[in-house]
Amino acid sequence: MFRRATRTLLAIVMVMSGMLLGVGATSGTAHADSCYTWNRTLSQGSSGSDVTQLQIRVAGWVTSGERLSYDGSYGARTTAAVKKFQAAYGLTADGVAGPATFSKIYALQDADCTPIHFSYAELNKCNSDWSGGAVPAATAKANALKTMWKLEALRHALGDVPITVSSGFRSYSCNSAVGGSATSRHLYGDAADLVGSPSFCTLARQSRVHGFSEILGPGYPGHNDHTHVAFRPSQFWSAPTCGM
Repeated sequence: MFRRATRTLLAIVMVMSGMLLGVGATSGTAHADSCYTWNRTLSQGSSGSDVTQLQIRVAGWVTSGERLSYDGSYGARTTAAVKKFQAAYGLTADGVAGPATFSKIYALQDADCTPIHFSYAELNKCNSDWSGGAVPAATAKANALKTMWKLEALRHALGDVPITVSSGFRSYSCNSAVGGSATSRHLYGDAADLVGSPSFCTLARQSRVHGFSEILGPGYPGHNDHTHVAFRPSQFWSAPTCGM
């Protein structure tokens, strides 16, 4: 808690310092963050690994059925996602990622780059090294990080109500033990089964605007006690009880 409060205070100081020095929206940032630091302002037309890092954190702020690519290219979709992120957190929604936007991201992430309300441990209750699934361990872990940032967006959009992940990454052996599908997205690290304060239908419906291409909820076989969200190449939503 102290570490997060300190990072938030430093972020505010950096933004205020920039304002006092007359730093505009086109200047870079000079904030040191223990996870990742952006050193320049990003806007439509920018490209690079720093754009990819931004895309990971705003991919949950899209329109219904849309998915943001992690391609390092700051195009129209990234601009729109940044605008939605900015608006959601009370920032000027201009689609330009500058000091204020980065400061908000710094305040939302822990030292391991996970969003403050989710953790790798919550997304992996199978084994600690992310091995044994359908993709290499590093890929499964990276997929889980992307999923967590979408979940952070979902959580905030629902009023910052608690959302619990009951199942995330699974190795083939873990998946078999719980009777999971042989083609389950849990094997890729990009799936999460959700429980918590919101109703399962609320979770399913709201997930449609946070970048999830697979949503399974009440009324779909085996999903009456949770809502499942994931990434898959083609869209598949089914929660008949919820009108989906």
